Amino acid sequence: MAEDDGDGIVDLLGDDYARTILRETYGDTKSVETLSEACDADSSTVYRRIQRLRDADLIEDEQQLDPGGHHYKTYRASVEAVHLELSENGFEISIDRPEPDAADRFTRLYEGFK
Repeated sequence: MAEDDGDGIVDLLGDDYARTILRETYGDTKSVETLSEACDADSSTVYRRIQRLRDADLIEDEQQLDPGGHHYKTYRASVEAVHLELSENGFEISIDRPEPDAADRFTRLYEGFK
């Protein structure tokens, strides 16, 4: 879902689970287990919403390394604000994204080499 797909993003943000996931992941990463508890939903429901949020570029994942070898992903909202404007052509969406800091830029550069 592209950022200019206003109707799709409006539909996604109309979903209680998607809004809860965004709210819970704003400013801090959360695991699917934690998000399932916050949403009072099973993990498959949460994974489906996460995929839709990722397709819309509203959430990003981070791989967590576990010393025991059980690596897992956590998720963080990748937006600061979503602005919605109604026009003759439907809804127009603009999204404010946080500026990546130096560590984030380095991580993305490193992950690009994998």
